[in-house]
Amino acid sequence: MYMPKKIELLAPARNLSTGIAAINHGADAVYIGASSFSARQAAGNSLQDIASLVEYAHTFNVKVYVTLNTIVEDSDIPAVEQLITDLYNAGVDALIVQDMGITSMNIPPIPLHASTQMDNRTPNKVRFLADAGYGRVVLARELTLQEIKEIHSSVPETELEVFVHGALCVSYSGQCYASQHCFERSANRGVCAQFCRLAFNLEDADGNLICKDKHLLSLKDMNRSNHLEAMLDAGVVSLKIEGRLKDESYVKNVTAYYRQKLDEIFARRCEYVRASYGTTYPQFVPQPDKSFSRGFTDYFLVGGRDGITSFDTPKSMGEHMGAVRVVARNFFTILGNKVFANGDGACFIGQDGKLHGFRINKVDGNRIFPQSMPPLYQGAELYRNSDMEFERLMARPDNPRRLSLQLVFSDTNSGFRLSAKDESGVQAFIDVDAKKDVARTSQAENITKQLAKWGNTPFVVDDISVELSDDWFVPSSLLSDIRRRMCDALLDEHKKSYPRETAVMPETSHSYICSSLDYRGNVSNSKARDFYVKHGVKKVAPAYELEPVASVPIMYCKHCIRYSMGWCSKKGEKVPYKEPLYLVSGDGKRFCLAFNCKECMMTVIAD
Repeated sequence: MYMPKKIELLAPARNLSTGIAAINHGADAVYIGASSFSARQAAGNSLQDIASLVEYAHTFNVKVYVTLNTIVEDSDIPAVEQLITDLYNAGVDALIVQDMGITSMNIPPIPLHASTQMDNRTPNKVRFLADAGYGRVVLARELTLQEIKEIHSSVPETELEVFVHGALCVSYSGQCYASQHCFERSANRGVCAQFCRLAFNLEDADGNLICKDKHLLSLKDMNRSNHLEAMLDAGVVSLKIEGRLKDESYVKNVTAYYRQKLDEIFARRCEYVRASYGTTYPQFVPQPDKSFSRGFTDYFLVGGRDGITSFDTPKSMGEHMGAVRVVARNFFTILGNKVFANGDGACFIGQDGKLHGFRINKVDGNRIFPQSMPPLYQGAELYRNSDMEFERLMARPDNPRRLSLQLVFSDTNSGFRLSAKDESGVQAFIDVDAKKDVARTSQAENITKQLAKWGNTPFVVDDISVELSDDWFVPSSLLSDIRRRMCDALLDEHKKSYPRETAVMPETSHSYICSSLDYRGNVSNSKARDFYVKHGVKKVAPAYELEPVASVPIMYCKHCIRYSMGWCSKKGEKVPYKEPLYLVSGDGKRFCLAFNCKECMMTVIAD
């Protein structure tokens, strides 16, 4: 029997309220950080909040994943085992993990997903992980559609999760040691200092200044909304929005936008269906450029390298509004058909190459009056990074997500029965004993009216059928009571019938993809080391966090500064400066750039 493929829109949850907001705006799954061992340490959550999120999510068959995607030290193992047991007992659907040591810990049968922090970018690596028991692998952001297709062809039975939106790390995930090297804050331990968003000078081998105070490692934000169908056809089943540090407004807006885009695809592609149930009711028109962004890129997905960087600023630019037309003493005008409003925030890149922001005090026709006049110039491209009206819409209380109900109200020998079935297939019935007297007037209209009142619950009535053997009198109080009891019965049935998956990691010894691991293996505990040895690795070096290594790359990037400067050797372009090139940070630290043109990779090496 042909079964359509279930497609999951996976949204981030900074906390319980953001997770509920994501579900109310169309997420099929959410991922959230636990109290510790998450790659976003600032987005930790209590077990109680995670359990509450699970209870709400499972009503709609929405899954909850918890990120435990940091490396673990030996002293952490007892706490990790206890935390995983607690998360399993809270009903969490899966863990997103980086550390291979977790596979041999004493944990309950909870599914493990291989985090992108494992550096998953080749068919061989994904095949190894699949054979080791990982039912889902989160792929590297840098992969093209063709590379994703090749991985899917190699491991068609394994679920592939791919990022579609949000902030980009410039280094391959899990392969960045810059924060640890410079600030003793490990990205692999959840406390990244965002080295890649800093300003640098670029110098040549003789110390000549090539460019000054530019954010040369900062990338735009990902937006692959125009390629969703192609990603599904390539074998992706989970489309992931980045942003566990993002606020509720961001998550609502972006999730609702991708929900709409996916539903448009499902309406004409019957081989794909959404992975959860329920209708959402956003109170706004979703527009990603009204939320935080550094500008957008599809980031190598279709092969292009142009337009991926954000050298001028690592801050949000927002929505492009138009070019400045006239600059007067205390106002300006713009070319374009978009309209500012009083209180909006705006920004532009000045003639000094820096980002300038300002608040709009008043709009009078086509004249825009700032609170104080910024250094605008004719032709400056203007952006709105704070839309007051949109934010007012986003601040409204959410409409709840709803499951459609089919109701049948009938009579029994001793009273009445309400039967219900919702769109997910969950069913329940409630019988009440009641005296039956023939009514003086028809009861059908009042029965229908009272049974349609589901208020602020997860249900909305799609159809009510009244099937009485006579026109019995039915008090409104009885109808209200049976409706409330039915709501409780349906919610209880959802809890009991939720199709929770379990998985036990198998005992395996198949060969790893290489026979030795240096610091990039991120091995920080004995269980992880034993795992690799068992799988044929002869030499296992400790993680960089345990034993820093001198004069080695601290970043591995597909982004290439030479390419961005117009000096790509594959295009026959030459570097007009003496190499090697160096990044120099504001505190004077120097970082040598090395270029592997065969693999299109740039490395950043601590000098």
